[in-house]
Amino acid sequence: MPTVGSARSTCVEHHGGVSTDPSSPQPPSKPSRGSLRVRDMLGALVILLVIALVGGGVRSCSFSPGGPTVDPDSAPQVDAPAQLTEFAKSSVFPLRVPALPEGWRANSTDRGPVAEGGTAVRVGYLAPSGRYLRLVQSDGSEEGLLATEGGPPAGTGVVEAGGLQWVVYQAEGSEPFRVTTSPDGVRWLVTGSAADDEFRTLADAAAAGQLLPPGAEQN
Repeated sequence: MPTVGSARSTCVEHHGGVSTDPSSPQPPSKPSRGSLRVRDMLGALVILLVIALVGGGVRSCSFSPGGPTVDPDSAPQVDAPAQLTEFAKSSVFPLRVPALPEGWRANSTDRGPVAEGGTAVRVGYLAPSGRYLRLVQSDGSEEGLLATEGGPPAGTGVVEAGGLQWVVYQAEGSEPFRVTTSPDGVRWLVTGSAADDEFRTLADAAAAGQLLPPGAEQN
């Protein structure tokens, strides 16, 4: 008959004890709370990036050899004549409201200071092709206006548009900046990705546009 001690030993061997053998397989460790949090954040960022690309930029913007284009139907629109009229009330120089043909849309307006003194009034336009042009009207110097708008310092040629001579400033591989002085003595700058014929359309429209006198002359 087995002893009590041998029965106890047989029971332990039958059910198995805790092994101290380092070669025995160990249960997988649970990831730390910090690593889980970082992994979840990265996953959420990837999902948000995919949503933004699919739902926003891919739908409204495309690229072509002549520069990026924007779908005019998806771009924001502003009432440029109303905004220019409002700017003119506090302006010290006259402004023009370009008489653009159908299919052109204004999508931005703003006003700000110019380097070396003066003020710039800006209106961004989308041509029917979807390409962009910005018209800046200012009482600042040509050098100050170019510095403010990000244009290169040296001219590369002269073109005629809207009955005016425009000095062209263009660095290699970048969009051109065209600057002139209007018949009203106001500095005009036009830049953007639009083609030359679209620039000429905007120049003609500005030259033939409604003249808004400065604020002091409106009373």
